[in-house]
Amino acid sequence: MAQFLDLHRSLFLNNSSSHNFLSKPLMLVQRRSLFYQYYASDDAFLKSGGFQFSLQAGHWEVVDHFEACSLSHKVKVCEGAKRDTFPHIQTLKKFPKEELFRKVVMVRFDSIILLGKERDQHSSSFTSALSTIKYLHEAGAKVILASNWSEKISSKLLTAEAVAEFLALALQIKVVPMKFATRQMHSMTEGRPKSSILLLENLSEFKGEFANCSKFAEQLSLGVDIFVNDAFFQSHKILASTVGVSRFCYACVAGFHFEESLCLLKEAVRTNKKPYVAIIGGGNLLNKAAALRFLASRCDGLVFVGNMAFQIMHALGLPVPAKLVELGALEEALNIIQIANSRSMPILFPKDFWCINNHLPAQLEIFPANCMSDGWEPVDFGPNSLEAVTSLLSKCEKIIWIGPAKFSLPNQETGGASKVAQVLDKLSQNNCDITVVGNMACKTLIRESRNVLFYKMIKNASVVWAFLKGRKLPGLMALDRHLICAGIPI
Repeated sequence: MAQFLDLHRSLFLNNSSSHNFLSKPLMLVQRRSLFYQYYASDDAFLKSGGFQFSLQAGHWEVVDHFEACSLSHKVKVCEGAKRDTFPHIQTLKKFPKEELFRKVVMVRFDSIILLGKERDQHSSSFTSALSTIKYLHEAGAKVILASNWSEKISSKLLTAEAVAEFLALALQIKVVPMKFATRQMHSMTEGRPKSSILLLENLSEFKGEFANCSKFAEQLSLGVDIFVNDAFFQSHKILASTVGVSRFCYACVAGFHFEESLCLLKEAVRTNKKPYVAIIGGGNLLNKAAALRFLASRCDGLVFVGNMAFQIMHALGLPVPAKLVELGALEEALNIIQIANSRSMPILFPKDFWCINNHLPAQLEIFPANCMSDGWEPVDFGPNSLEAVTSLLSKCEKIIWIGPAKFSLPNQETGGASKVAQVLDKLSQNNCDITVVGNMACKTLIRESRNVLFYKMIKNASVVWAFLKGRKLPGLMALDRHLICAGIPI
């Protein structure tokens, strides 16, 4: 990824083209096909907490052309202060323990954390989720557990009876499955053995859950005094069991796992250490544009290691296979580039790729980014790209990696993601602050890391993307008593 976007400086142009490649973004290149090739010297150095790169002089000066073409783009530079403002919520840790005694407390737990196929019973997430339930039980609360689950989450835990048995084993407390009977819920909590916990049937079976039906939420919370939300990674959704019930309970608090996860998110977006670089994988730039603008206005560098790299390349006039160009993403890619340009911030994208032969899947070859041949599909970034990424990251004090580091779906890959993980593992030994977001990225890091305790890991990327886009997190906002009491819609 020795291609550095720094439009304040001279750029070198290469005129090679191919008939199956798109190289003329409508609003950037108007008169001819321009392919921009960027080179950074190895003596890139840091200054004032940011990056400064020395680039070779080029044959063309395109700054004026870019600026002229971008006048029609009104870029919304995200305001970091707004994104740093979190609602004031009450946590279980600070809630008076004596007030829990004999109260009916409903816990909305995260089924992926506690029941998922790939659950790690030694992870802090699993431990903190169990701790919420144990703490409430030991405080003398009458605990009711609620969640939704499916075969996708765990093929072995489909019935309430199976889930209750599993949770009982994990908690070492008797868990009794209970049918959703609105008028009987309170009476069942009264009549059950004091040493047991109740588990509601699968909420996925009720349409009112996903519609956040007020009537369903009221029935769900009937007889409940205190609501504890411990499903942070469902916060971007509007569910009856995370949002609706908050209006019918006298106290709504965040469980231990919820609080822990919220702290991870807060830490990930803080700019307390610099240089701070974002490694961005995956695709769908158009949908994530607001989040990328925020990162571009916040970070000291962006490194694209997924399909979004092709949209940046296309916006700059580099040749990109037509099928890899995302329709409608050009303007947003230009906006991101303009923000980076205004901040003199580098954007890195691949200089070379490992490509797979579409007709001979076992055949792999390395191609320069501007010379990929017909019949070949990029599956991973090449060695020169990896070298550039390593050089940049080695100078960072803080890194966030979000999204998978791969460029297509075939199983064949050359281990680029693993090599990035190995680089991060070395950096973690030198106190670099590293947050990894997304299931695939976390899996890769766990596989390559010597000690996962050095990292902050958030396996669910959806809630992080939603936050970075500037969206309110309904599940989080529902715990803000000021909003609820004021009757403000969430």
